[in-house]
Amino acid sequence: MVGWLLLSFAVAFGSAILPVVSIEMFLIGLCASQPTMPWLLLGAIVAAGQVGGKTLYYLAAKGTIKLPKPLHDRLHRERPPTPRRERWRARTKKMRARLDALRERCHRHPQWMAGTYGVSSIVGLPPYMATSVLAGLVRMPLATFLATGFVGRWLRFSLLAASPALFAGWFHY
Repeated sequence: MVGWLLLSFAVAFGSAILPVVSIEMFLIGLCASQPTMPWLLLGAIVAAGQVGGKTLYYLAAKGTIKLPKPLHDRLHRERPPTPRRERWRARTKKMRARLDALRERCHRHPQWMAGTYGVSSIVGLPPYMATSVLAGLVRMPLATFLATGFVGRWLRFSLLAASPALFAGWFHY
């Protein structure tokens, strides 16, 4: 059982950094194939892995950790204006203005960001990765980020881990 818990943590951490693996599908599959897994403990371990991985995005957005030089140079290099780039900037002007306005509102009302991030950690909308980055951009306190994210993710993943047993119980009647 300890091996499954360690694997779950690793998959959760990895899926938080590179979201190519669905931790939700992994968790449901694991609980369906291993019905004796303690779902509350599994939810906590997966939540810790997810929040740990997203903390890297939070810290990078906050400016606490620096991106690797090749990635930093690629994102921040000066590029000569091209017609295609100018069209893209014109199309995204409203979206960038809305993002700037949202960032400003979050600075003025930090409790909104905590609420939005908390809802996102449970429901997944707005996307959890986006709210993790936004939390770093608006400099949400790290303790609030970790506590809110862990509680929300623990609730989400505990319910998902319990779902195969719940559905199996419903179909036996």
